[in-house]
Amino acid sequence: MGIYVVHAQEHYNGSSLINRNQANKRSLNGQVFSPPLSNADPCKISQHFNKEFLLNTQTFCLCGSGIEYAQCCGPFHSGEKKPVTAEALMRSRFTAYALHNAGYLQDTWDATVRPELIDFSKEKVDWQRLEIGNTKKGGAKDVKGVVEFKAYYLEDGEEYVMTEISQFIKRAGGWFYLDGLVKSIGKVGLQTNLGKNAPCSCGSGKKFKRCCGAG
Repeated sequence: MGIYVVHAQEHYNGSSLINRNQANKRSLNGQVFSPPLSNADPCKISQHFNKEFLLNTQTFCLCGSGIEYAQCCGPFHSGEKKPVTAEALMRSRFTAYALHNAGYLQDTWDATVRPELIDFSKEKVDWQRLEIGNTKKGGAKDVKGVVEFKAYYLEDGEEYVMTEISQFIKRAGGWFYLDGLVKSIGKVGLQTNLGKNAPCSCGSGKKFKRCCGAG
């Protein structure tokens, strides 16, 4: 999911925000857990920190697997495990995107098309859940895979759904996101087919046809 605070930007010039993040460190199963520092709005940092903290303490992962986050996408995000299928990578990238984990998104983006920066500062939506549709190949023994999915999100109190077909490739034994085609995006129950006129899911703020869909 090229899917729409850069996590790689580990430092913020505002000392008050740094101090607030230090104060927000919490103990989780005996380990220190703290939100990533970024130059995003402090309210957004708090919002996504709370979501990640809840994912580590509540039942289900955001990817829709029906499995606890700690047993699902959590080990992928921490680097303990690697997804063995394209679908597993798709799920883990959706959850990472919902958590503004730009580092994981870049690490699992194929180097030939990887953006230099993932900027969440313009993000105005709250990703809610994922539904996997059709898949083609992408198994443990495959080198390519295609995953169709629906990603649901809230914006200004309204629920929207984006339908995308993503392509994945395996390199050196690991799966990477290659590219995606946004089929449609719109309010739930009133979906609009925008195709390449849909906002690009990489978060650039441009239309898909003028961004990752160009050429």
